Amino acid sequence: MGMAGFKELPLLGILRGVSNADIKPLAEVVAASGLKAVEVTMNTKDACSLIKTLAKSSQGSFVVGAGTVMDLEQAKKAFSAGARFIVSPILITEVVEFCHKNSLCVFPGAFSPQEIYRAWSFKPSMVKVFPAKFFGPGYIKEIKGPLDNIKLLACGGITSENITDFFRQGADAVAFGASIFRKEWLKAGKFSLIEKEIRKLIDAFQNR
Repeated sequence: MGMAGFKELPLLGILRGVSNADIKPLAEVVAASGLKAVEVTMNTKDACSLIKTLAKSSQGSFVVGAGTVMDLEQAKKAFSAGARFIVSPILITEVVEFCHKNSLCVFPGAFSPQEIYRAWSFKPSMVKVFPAKFFGPGYIKEIKGPLDNIKLLACGGITSENITDFFRQGADAVAFGASIFRKEWLKAGKFSLIEKEIRKLIDAFQNR
């Protein structure tokens, strides 16, 4: 599966610190909720194995990528495991170039206007604005004022209460993680609560 679904529903789920036992139930939850893109962070134990299992378990209903990619070697391993997009908290030019060569969507991270502008100069899919929660939706609006041609993925602090504001202020996509994929819910096997929260985000986006 490509990124067409993400373009229509630009919400990205972030899985960090999950276990192999969580993957199949999470795949079912993500598929049932309608979410179209999920990443497994590379600082999660056995990340590549989890990416491979998640991609297989998705049965084509959503696309799987790798997050927190910090160097070229990690990008190569994630791609070999089945990742179809790459996300980083910072700009790593070698990773962006690798993604271009292999037709992968890539989302390098940045925060200040200078960092965002420089990251965009390497022609990524979008620039990940991280951490977005500290300045909120208003920061996206300010960035989009002079840099209105740059596509921005807001990451950090996204909730069903503020997701609409992020999009109204200019975000092209948003990413969410621990606020939805909560450790206590995963530990207790409360996957239905995770699905419910994802649906809230999707509903808020579609009704914005």
